[in-house]
Amino acid sequence: MPNIVREIAESAVALAKGFATTFKMMVGPTVTENYPAEPVHFEDRYRGVHILRRDENGLEKCVACFLCAAACPANCIYIEAAENTAEQRISAAERYAKVYNIDYSRCIFCGYCVEACPCDAITHGHDFEIAAYDTNTLVFRKEKLLEPIPATPALKK
Repeated sequence: MPNIVREIAESAVALAKGFATTFKMMVGPTVTENYPAEPVHFEDRYRGVHILRRDENGLEKCVACFLCAAACPANCIYIEAAENTAEQRISAAERYAKVYNIDYSRCIFCGYCVEACPCDAITHGHDFEIAAYDTNTLVFRKEKLLEPIPATPALKK
């Protein structure tokens, strides 16, 4: 009999704590994002649309090692590698990603691809507006994922 009474008392205390938390949230101030009138405030660790980075010379950092595609649990990353030549240098390594596609209709934004990349070539950005009526438009190609070439500073005299 004492066990039943103790369980009832513990359940009543748990319910009281839950109702107290709910009541505090009901009477507290409401936090509202006024999107799109104001910019969205993201946390630093927010995982948005991926960005393929460039190095300080403007070359692509991706060396087509396929580690990001291997780490992806949703199997949404597709890469084709090609060799760099002396005439046409795309990345600083021997190879570069000729094709780099991410299918956002399958991506779960887990971040495993970012963690697996040995040269920090892929990161998460803060872009989040990728809704579409056609799933074919959710396949982002390398050209859309690459960050722009950094502007060269003006030479000082």
